[in-house]
Amino acid sequence: MANSNNSNKKLVPEAMSALDKFKYEVASEVGVTLKDGYNGDISAKDAGKIGGNMVRKMIQQVENNMANK
Repeated sequence: MANSNNSNKKLVPEAMSALDKFKYEVASEVGVTLKDGYNGDISAKDAGKIGGNMVRKMIQQVENNMANK
């Protein structure tokens, strides 16, 4: 039975464009080429590289912000 709740709902919908830009920047850094629009045909390994590095950079930014308070 499918769950009708979307767990990928953005907490701040206005941040979508910034997250998209960030995704393309990280993809470029790790050597993965993304197309505009649908990218469901990339490998799980490449998607993991992008997502993992995005999370790593976000955590690093939060840690830096906490250290500078």
